Amino acid sequence: MRDHPIPPVTEPLQYRAIGLVRATYRPEDDDQFTRGLLVDDQGHELEAVVLGRMLTLMRRHLAMDVPHLWVVYPRSREAGHLHLQIAGIWEPSTLQSGDSGQEAPEDSAAADQLPEGDDYFSIRGELIFTKPETGDLVVKVRQQPRADGSRPLPFKLQLKGEIPLDVLRHFVSLQVRRQGQDLHVESHEVIAPMPTRGGKGRGGAARKGGGRSRPPARA
Repeated sequence: MRDHPIPPVTEPLQYRAIGLVRATYRPEDDDQFTRGLLVDDQGHELEAVVLGRMLTLMRRHLAMDVPHLWVVYPRSREAGHLHLQIAGIWEPSTLQSGDSGQEAPEDSAAADQLPEGDDYFSIRGELIFTKPETGDLVVKVRQQPRADGSRPLPFKLQLKGEIPLDVLRHFVSLQVRRQGQDLHVESHEVIAPMPTRGGKGRGGAARKGGGRSRPPARA
């Protein structure tokens, strides 16, 4: 088992949107277990779906009436409305004890903690909109080809934070924290300008005329 649920970056321009949310999962009903809500300790209800590979684990090995630290893929179809895809769980004490048949150690809670804390997200993609005066920004994230060779469409994440206009059309790496239904940027790193069809970076073109694009209504 890895010592962290979010794998290290292997390429400079590696896209991703992944995070950790500690919450209790409540399915819509017994017949619709894959759709439901993640409810955190503040009572915030986050729309969620369970990806197929997690179903057996959740049904057979997890207590569903208590919170867990879920590994999730975020989506934002509209501002102030977060949608999460449950892709995994970070709970070494439970999973290791379940595999070995042994009871979890007394310090299992400490063993399950991560240095970044709960509600941490790693977002990497192209900054396509930023409005520092209102703290709104949008990042485009491209997905890897599927097993059948098809390429899923990129999606856009609406975030909260202040990033200068001259970073538009650059690939950025963001350290993000969830607060309620919003994802707030805690720090950002500019990796490189995004190439255009002519092969030139977009940095200069983005700054011309303010470099601000209109935010999308839906991701």
